[in-house]
Amino acid sequence: MEFINQLKAKAKANKKTIVLPEGEEERTLKAADIIIGEGFANIILIGNPEVIAESKAKYGLGNIEKATVVNPLSNDKKEDYINLLLELRRSKGLTEEKAATLVEDPLYLATLMIKNGDADGEVAGALNATGDVLRPAFQIVKTLPGISVVSGAFIMIMKDKEFGDNGMMVFADCAVHPNPTASELAEIAVTTGKTTKSIAGIEPRIAMLSFSTKGSAKHEMVDKVREATELAQKMAPEMKIDGEMQADAAIIPAIGKSKAPDSEIAGKANVLVFPTLETGNISYKLVQRMAGAEAIGPVLQGMAAPINDLSRGCSVSDIVNLVAITATQAAGLV
Repeated sequence: MEFINQLKAKAKANKKTIVLPEGEEERTLKAADIIIGEGFANIILIGNPEVIAESKAKYGLGNIEKATVVNPLSNDKKEDYINLLLELRRSKGLTEEKAATLVEDPLYLATLMIKNGDADGEVAGALNATGDVLRPAFQIVKTLPGISVVSGAFIMIMKDKEFGDNGMMVFADCAVHPNPTASELAEIAVTTGKTTKSIAGIEPRIAMLSFSTKGSAKHEMVDKVREATELAQKMAPEMKIDGEMQADAAIIPAIGKSKAPDSEIAGKANVLVFPTLETGNISYKLVQRMAGAEAIGPVLQGMAAPINDLSRGCSVSDIVNLVAITATQAAGLV
């Protein structure tokens, strides 16, 4: 809670506008009411204005009238959004008729609002599958310049404060890309470093993980991590990035000193970049369940604007927290 409160304070100091395309959904409405009350983000709800208005009495919402409500079927900028979508997708075969239909889809409308500068970020997924949330995001918002891969980071809050920075670490990729190439892995490292700085508020010390430390094993998977390390160091020379490194060498000072004595990262990494999605996903879940760590995320990174995906089993507080993260990301991208 302390970390989330810090995020909310950051977001409140540089308030951004977050669009919630599932604007008629109960948990989303309750979360929006809390967010508006706490004042750390401006909220746009996409949905039927009458349904949203009725929710005030139905759910006992005291702040919801302060949200901006956009009707996907009829709004003042509908023609602008149709033209923007045609401009972006005509070369892919999009017709005017199809564009007129797509702008009435809340998930497409939300991304068009971001692209048009009417919103700074989006949170969705309480009702929609991840693929449905990300498809319009990839088509319209796209990735950051120089970045070709989107990844998912988890902020891990450990009970043992000796790890990372007072118990805080960032793991990636744990959510999106199954088997990144060396260049993609380098991009994941750099974007995770930026996430660590902008959201976690700590200077990243990035360990590129492998089953080898500094050449202790020979394998093509080790070669990939070694190449990714070199590429990441060139991409972001201002960041502290080192590898290839085994997990114990990355986080245990005595082992890091023994296995990689010349490394300024070994033994004190606060960011762990995993070579594949399976290793990242398995690791964060093991740490979460066996060490009792709090896992906050996934935070999607690499997009040109922050668009984050909820679980369909999410709670109201999950939505509130993810909006806080998204608003903080938006502030960091300005």
